Amino acid sequence: MTLKKHWLMSGAAVVIALGAGFGAARLMERPPAEADHAEADGHADPSAEAAFVALTPQAAARAGVSVVAVQRGGGAELKLPGRVAFAPGAEAVVDAPLGGAVVRVHVGLGDRVAAGSPLITVRSPDGAASRADADAAGATVEAARAAERRDRTLFEQGWVSQARLDVTAAETRRAEAQHRAARARVGAFGAPGSDGLTVVRSPIAGVVTRLSAAPGQVLHEEALQVAAVADPGRVELLFEAPPAAAAILKVGDRLESTVAGSRVVSGVVIAIAPANANGVVIVRARPSGDAPPAGSVVSARVSAGAGTGTPVAPLDAVQTLEGTPSVFVQENGGFRARPVVTGRTSDGRIEIVSGLTDGERIAGAGAFLLKAELAKGEAEHGH
Repeated sequence: MTLKKHWLMSGAAVVIALGAGFGAARLMERPPAEADHAEADGHADPSAEAAFVALTPQAAARAGVSVVAVQRGGGAELKLPGRVAFAPGAEAVVDAPLGGAVVRVHVGLGDRVAAGSPLITVRSPDGAASRADADAAGATVEAARAAERRDRTLFEQGWVSQARLDVTAAETRRAEAQHRAARARVGAFGAPGSDGLTVVRSPIAGVVTRLSAAPGQVLHEEALQVAAVADPGRVELLFEAPPAAAAILKVGDRLESTVAGSRVVSGVVIAIAPANANGVVIVRARPSGDAPPAGSVVSARVSAGAGTGTPVAPLDAVQTLEGTPSVFVQENGGFRARPVVTGRTSDGRIEIVSGLTDGERIAGAGAFLLKAELAKGEAEHGH
């Protein structure tokens, strides 16, 4: 029995020694940062950092995550239909300055052009005639100036009278005026050459959105439009509102509008026109951040004053994390998940009974992307 007890104790010692060696090896394999964290206070909550998604505002916009401000429901509300339109001066419809045959088309639909870039070249008889008139007027000016110099010399020598010199000088002034008018006509016609070739150029920088000219096409005075150029980055939100909106909205107010029922675009009111003959007030707003393309249909909700009801958020903003309704609140450098208590839903919005305060900005459309990123990070952390 003594010998058997000796072997059992020896075996236990070996197992303990092996276990201690394995644990030491695992401890040595851990990264220094993880080891330091393990030595920190045991009351630290690692879930606090796990609920944070690092994402800059620019990266969030590129990823399709919109940011909206927490607002309160209640009070007078209006839902305004609208659209995305080009801002004033951001679109140019280009006409040929005169009729003629299209010789060359320099651009294609969708091409990006700079201000002054050639669009088409036209050969025009009227252009050739205007250039000839300008050249003839220039020659007349040279002859009139030569005659004035001759008569001035003769006047100084006593061979001609003052009246004769005055008439010659007046002829020179008249010839110069006719030359200026001829040159102005040439400029208005696009500065055609002696062969009548005129290059039609883009007045602004942008993208060719319409092209209605083709080589060989003959342009008539009744139809001179050849292209349209627009700057896609210069757009605004246009809403049609009832006259009551004039008493609710003011310049500088922020509007949260929805595109295609999901994406949220913020805008700042820049102008409110008086009601037109149809009783419609046009509200113009400048979009914040990336705006949808011109022609997109949008809708906005307007509340009178700051509202006195419960804070509300877009329905897409609320995501379920570990069985708890949560929203992603924007912080410096990213978004942090925060549990909330929700209430009623209506027309794409949901009441936030508790968990949010006025003025905070949260992820709206695209919040599910943050939820997926958070789940991905937790999965990697688990491994």
